[in-house]
Amino acid sequence: MELKEVQQEVDKWIGQFEEGYFHPLTNLARLAEEVGEFAREINHRYGQKTKKSSEPEGDLALELGDILFILACFANSLDIDLEDAFKRVMEKYRRRDIDRWTKKKP
Repeated sequence: MELKEVQQEVDKWIGQFEEGYFHPLTNLARLAEEVGEFAREINHRYGQKTKKSSEPEGDLALELGDILFILACFANSLDIDLEDAFKRVMEKYRRRDIDRWTKKKP
């Protein structure tokens, strides 16, 4: 699925509700919440803070999906094309970090 399609799918979902998109500050809080949930699961799996035996295993992919959903909400509500934004940021990294890391040998 292309990012444009992700944005369209999210817009279709949100569009069925009278409330529409949340205010940008609310979306920012939601994004922070979802990133926190992802961070908590990463910490439980790879960090020093283990889960309680009564806690179920989390789903990292689902947590990332939640983050993507909120990012699409943000982009749609602010009229930002995520595909264009991603292309621009990759160009930035390609220019800025071309010699920053050790390249793998072919």
